[in-house]
Amino acid sequence: MKRAALVLALLAALAAPVAASAHPLGNFTINRFSRIESAGHRAYVLYVLDMAEIPTYQAGTIDAGAYAERLAAGARLQLDGRRVTLVPVANALAHPKGAGGLHTTRLEVLLRGPKIDHTARLAYADTNYAGRIGWQEIVVGEQTRSESNELRAYPKNLLQSPLDVSSVTGELHPAGGSPPKLTTGKALQAPDRIADAGFSSLIGREHLSALVILASLAAAFFWGMAHALSPGHGKTIVAAYLVGRRGTPWHAAALGAIVTATHTIGVFALGLVTLALSQFIVPDQLYPWLNLASGVLVVAIGATVFRSRFRQRRPHAHDHHHHDHEAPSRGSLLAVGISGGLLPCPSALVVLLAAISLHRVAFGMLLIVGFSAGLALSITGIGLVAVFAKQIFKRASFEGRLVRLLPAASALVILAAGLAMTARALPKVS
Repeated sequence: MKRAALVLALLAALAAPVAASAHPLGNFTINRFSRIESAGHRAYVLYVLDMAEIPTYQAGTIDAGAYAERLAAGARLQLDGRRVTLVPVANALAHPKGAGGLHTTRLEVLLRGPKIDHTARLAYADTNYAGRIGWQEIVVGEQTRSESNELRAYPKNLLQSPLDVSSVTGELHPAGGSPPKLTTGKALQAPDRIADAGFSSLIGREHLSALVILASLAAAFFWGMAHALSPGHGKTIVAAYLVGRRGTPWHAAALGAIVTATHTIGVFALGLVTLALSQFIVPDQLYPWLNLASGVLVVAIGATVFRSRFRQRRPHAHDHHHHDHEAPSRGSLLAVGISGGLLPCPSALVVLLAAISLHRVAFGMLLIVGFSAGLALSITGIGLVAVFAKQIFKRASFEGRLVRLLPAASALVILAAGLAMTARALPKVS
């Protein structure tokens, strides 16, 4: 009894928020802010760079001076139609704690422009990190309000559709006063973050006794199950596929196992890309391609199921067994499972990178396998519900057209889901 109580207490502690936080816009984002203003009859640009956990990990040791020079080169200011030089004169760097024991980056750079003695027409473009996902904001004037409080607190209603302003035009009026000041001290270390109380928080536990490892594995399994119930991972497709084919509990379990293997391999592969190929391939730019691949795969599965069902509906198919559609083939099972696990969870990638950073690779791999197993159990459970529900329909008095139309309807559901996935992915692929 005492041991059970201890395990429950450990699980409760693992599920509770810890002294860590995650970037509100996601682990891949690189966020930029520029404020153009005049002070002391000079033009200034206050530039803020906020990098989430994975870009910070990839960057390694950051030389604030070198980064300031690079940001100055990408911040392009024109006054009265002429390009002016921006010189970095001050910078402030901090690495606030992020998810899974990793850090984020906040770099503030003050860029000094030329003297101005009249109202000038300005045109400004920020070309730094073009194409990277994240918040991008530009304001003109000292008193102009920033939507994100200069990347300190992102509006919750815009987290799913971040501001994306990379250029502005306007007027810059000459003004006296002192140059803008950079953030210092604890304020630089404490931007707004969200509690890291989920899967990624498990890797940062200080003491790894056998009991804590077991409890962490159980928590990872739980978070995997919960993650599977969020949008994605082909739950609708799995259910429709097992209804459209002669699915059995064994097929549902096989799909769960394939999802586990695919998701685990995908996390490790994306981790390899992040570590070894980051100069050539940006990990967050792989996600649209993976989404597209999943969509095309699902369309192919739906077309195959529908074609099979159409053939069986031809007039020559008089035998009752022909109406009882084909059992899933190994190839189609593999395709459905891969489509459900092809897109790695970013939190799992954070756990892998944090495990490497903390020299806990074996523990991190164990957590990822546990997470993937939980995801697979949820997928398997949904598949079993679909299989048993279909059997109940067959035994009930609904026979006739309704039951016979289920396979064709499920094929159309798979096709529609695949087309929707493909349509969403295409605009993001570049």
